[in-house]
Amino acid sequence: MSKEVLYQKSYFERLPELGDLAPEAFKAFVEFDQKALASGKLTAKLKEIMAIAIAHTTGCPYCIEVHVKNAKKQEVSKEEMSESILVATALKAGSAIAHAGNALNTYDENTDPVLYKKQYFNRIKEFADLAGDSFQGFIDFDQKAMKSGVLAAKEKELIAVAVAHTTGCPYCIDIHTKGAKSQGASKEEIAESIFVATALKAGSAVAHSVNALNAYED
Repeated sequence: MSKEVLYQKSYFERLPELGDLAPEAFKAFVEFDQKALASGKLTAKLKEIMAIAIAHTTGCPYCIEVHVKNAKKQEVSKEEMSESILVATALKAGSAIAHAGNALNTYDENTDPVLYKKQYFNRIKEFADLAGDSFQGFIDFDQKAMKSGVLAAKEKELIAVAVAHTTGCPYCIDIHTKGAKSQGASKEEIAESIFVATALKAGSAVAHSVNALNAYED
């Protein structure tokens, strides 16, 4: 029978089937995922808060479900969860505006063969004249999303580093790695954040395998 509903909680229960179909790779992923989310330089609680944010950038409904439940077990409040989601929102939007420097270069027929230079990011300021209200609206939102609240500024910068590795924005990685460092984050904490992002990015692919199994049998 054709499955008209593409996302349903019960579908996620099919995930262990992947362990039968590709046992070595599946086992290796599960072991990596557990290690990446385990308490280390960063607490398990912060990692789950981070995982929620990342899941909102990968757009995986199964991952959101899993990590919100895990976060509640770690006594993450709804306010902490909400702030992490808004950091993710700011970074997802920020990756789009950050790339606008490249769009301006292309429009202006810049002949430089190098596509990414730190200085290109400075061109986004031109949007204050090109699309003033929208640009200022984004800047206001971004600043409010990143300022200290129930989550500390350092925690938000670490979340931002992780999210930037899922959006793949080199400007965002540069800015927020420096931001995390300025807030006192160690290189080890930044590394753990990156591996949470790696686990969630890979996890979203694994989680969607249940839809592939449904589609194969449709």
